[in-house]
Amino acid sequence: MHRSRTEVGRWRMLRQAQRRRNRWLEGQSRRNSRIHHIRTEKQLGRQQRSLLYAHSYE
Repeated sequence: MHRSRTEVGRWRMLRQAQRRRNRWLEGQSRRNSRIHHIRTEKQLGRQQRSLLYAHSYE
């Protein structure tokens, strides 16, 4: 089946946009997971330190 030139162009543009969006989303989730990981690490560090201090005061 032969498609018109404009149709092919439109189809390619749509695919490209979709690919770009997917890549962007993937990057976002990767960044968010790294931020989340850093936050949890900090939180754990704080908790452990506070437990240490609490233990040393008793």
